[in-house]
Amino acid sequence: MSESIPEVLPQDAPLPFWDHIGEIRDRIIRAALALLVSTSAAYFFRLRLWEWAKRPLLAAMAAREHAPAESLQPFAFTDLAEPFFALMRLSFWSSVFLVSPYLFYQVWTFVLPALRERERRLAAAFVLVTSFCFISGAVFSYFVIFPILGNLLLDEAVRAGLRANLRPSEYLDLFIYTVAGAGISFEAPVLFYFLARFRLVTVRGMLMYWREASIAILAASAFLTPGDVLATTILFGVVLLGLYFVSAGVVWLVERSRAAQPS
Repeated sequence: MSESIPEVLPQDAPLPFWDHIGEIRDRIIRAALALLVSTSAAYFFRLRLWEWAKRPLLAAMAAREHAPAESLQPFAFTDLAEPFFALMRLSFWSSVFLVSPYLFYQVWTFVLPALRERERRLAAAFVLVTSFCFISGAVFSYFVIFPILGNLLLDEAVRAGLRANLRPSEYLDLFIYTVAGAGISFEAPVLFYFLARFRLVTVRGMLMYWREASIAILAASAFLTPGDVLATTILFGVVLLGLYFVSAGVVWLVERSRAAQPS
């Protein structure tokens, strides 16, 4: 007489609570070590990273003053330690983008035991898609959003008759929050994909309540953007609203794929 197959296999048995805590600890430690190593490596290129970070602003200023961007020096510091900590923070965030695929892999491997066998095969796709969305958002912000924002803010300063004398730490606040915020915002389609897979959202509901979603998006944009710069809030709001409708398209594809599957 053949033995019956248990409903829950030993390797699929639920883990005790403290084992989950230990798993989270291990993932956090691995991610922290990766960030530590990558930040140390990025710090060696801190001056080149700084040149890259201030390039959009210098380009906008050079277009107004009809002068080479290399001749402009709008930055100054009032604290002796400010340049060091500003460049260290820039190195850290650069390392976040550098090792983002590994960070997303750690997230995926943590939730992997709770997924079905078919969903576990999507590990590589998940890491690739989430990394692509995150980096694409940062690139889009660097080449599109931040130059527009810089031009808007410079126009306001010129109308007020102000001269640029910027602190590097405050400039990096705006730059990093704009670039990193766009990268995180571009993860919205991935988030809505999983919400649709678990039947927590529908494309009909998203389109029905798009006005309410627009108000919530504007409020979230005002909360997430640094300072009280209205231009930043509007730019993020427009981007987030566009991502909302892209996410609705992703939800529609998930529902269409589910409907095509045999019952």
